[in-house]
Amino acid sequence: MFTALEKIGRLENHLDWVLVFSTIPLVLFGLITMNSFTAESYYFARQISWVCFAYALFLGASFIDWRFLRRSSFLVFFYLVIAAVLSSLFIFGQVTKGAQSWLSFGGFSLQPADFMKLALILILAKYFSKRHIEIANIRHIIVSGLYAFIPFAVILVQPDFGSALIIFLIWLGMILVSGVSKKHLLLLIIVAVISSVLAWSFLLQPYQQKRLLTFIHPLADVRGAGYNAFQSTIAVGSGELLGKGVGYGTQSRLKFLPEYQTDFIFAAFAEEWGLVGVLIFFLLFGIILWRIAVTALVGATNFETLFGLGLIIMLLSHFVIHVGMNIGIMPVTGLPMPFVSYGGSHLLVEFLGLGILMGMRKYSLAFHRDDIKNEFIGPQ
Repeated sequence: MFTALEKIGRLENHLDWVLVFSTIPLVLFGLITMNSFTAESYYFARQISWVCFAYALFLGASFIDWRFLRRSSFLVFFYLVIAAVLSSLFIFGQVTKGAQSWLSFGGFSLQPADFMKLALILILAKYFSKRHIEIANIRHIIVSGLYAFIPFAVILVQPDFGSALIIFLIWLGMILVSGVSKKHLLLLIIVAVISSVLAWSFLLQPYQQKRLLTFIHPLADVRGAGYNAFQSTIAVGSGELLGKGVGYGTQSRLKFLPEYQTDFIFAAFAEEWGLVGVLIFFLLFGIILWRIAVTALVGATNFETLFGLGLIIMLLSHFVIHVGMNIGIMPVTGLPMPFVSYGGSHLLVEFLGLGILMGMRKYSLAFHRDDIKNEFIGPQ
């Protein structure tokens, strides 16, 4: 038994190759879609650079021993640094599409809100890993809520409604997987409703209010606030079963579909690849979430498990909202599709998160192999 286990240990690599190879087609789908409609795509060329950098970051992160993240002092410092960078946007931030959400560094820009999502997952994973038995105490919900509220408020004021929503969903999701009581869940719902009313009245810009009203009645203003959603649903539906073929998506090629490289890349993809391509797309994304869950559930401690679950919540929230706004059942919030949409910030954060998880997998595998040995042959 010992020899067999040792052989398994030697053969088993700490990288989850099923997860790695599942990301590659999604990245390629994004690149192909960006390059479908113009002879020379500005977005395509830049995205290749971001993809190479993201995979390098993933591999580098996967070889680091991340157990130092269990130290609260480091995570609090990291969280405060990202929060400070977020706040600095009001002074140094670049305004794009009406939101002051970007820091420009010469030839490229980064969106600090994406890095805050990862920082929030880490600090909440640390907080709940030490207090999961006491999660029924509402004090821990309030304290964790403060960790989320600070970036939520700063991001919402920029205004970046989409990223603020993801921050809220990360907090809510991690509260739920940590075992919140039903009465506290009801309290959270009440707080969410009150917060939504206040946000509508005092924080949301007129154009954001229009988007939400368009969500309730999408066809009410197809030439104004509902134009993007209307064109997106046309693109998705026109793909039918097999799609129109790469480069033949009329909604994107004729410029009816705006932002097909970013906010509406799923619609552009669906028009070209059809229902069959969309099902493959969904399958690949499902495999990624499944492999993250497998790694999370064998985490060496609750911290690693909660981090993996938080990563699932972040990616799934982006996926559901992006698809929802592309098929006209959710408001247009400007959120990218993970691994697919153009942009360096979200791509770096996604692959950094996966790299951290693979680094955690390295010592969680060793931890559980030791458990197996002890169970079958006794402590050595």
